Amino acid sequence: MQTLTHHLLTQAYNNGWANHRLYKACLQLTQDAFVAPRCSFFPSIKATLNHLLTVDWFYLHALECEQRGEAPDPDGERFFVPEQPFATCAELQAEQAQADHRLIAYCSQLRDDQLERYVSIVRPDRVQREQRLRLLAHLFEHQTHHRGQVHAMLSDTAVRPPQLDEFFCEEEARLRADDFAELGWREAQVWGRG
Repeated sequence: MQTLTHHLLTQAYNNGWANHRLYKACLQLTQDAFVAPRCSFFPSIKATLNHLLTVDWFYLHALECEQRGEAPDPDGERFFVPEQPFATCAELQAEQAQADHRLIAYCSQLRDDQLERYVSIVRPDRVQREQRLRLLAHLFEHQTHHRGQVHAMLSDTAVRPPQLDEFFCEEEARLRADDFAELGWREAQVWGRG
């Protein structure tokens, strides 16, 4: 039987894989299509991907500080200035891949008896405190939510949106094999069998 922390680790791998697959599609866009105004919560694919990355930075900083026993940076909002730090999809893809690796590394060291520890998140007007488990669940949900928006915006371009739900089922391993090879991952590594 797998542990809850192992499930969180597979969620982190799923997050990295889905971002990898989504970026492979977005990298096919022209710069004009990448920045074009679109109907979504954020007004373009570029704006949405920048938001995903800066929020990842924000929460990863808080999680990693707690892990090291350090107080988070009192200027937590610095992760959002500028609001869109990267202009091109290639720049964003490289930075998002680094953030995804940080999240996998963070989740790989977790233990079930540590999931109720509290993490401090510095907000402009207060310090928010959340349990690790709930904060990680929020982070994964945030990524899924906004990736879905990018997926929908891709539907309005010449680039076909990729399947983003072929990760957890064993029988779909062949459908993610190329992505795993590109990422340097093995099924056994992700699922804890070696």
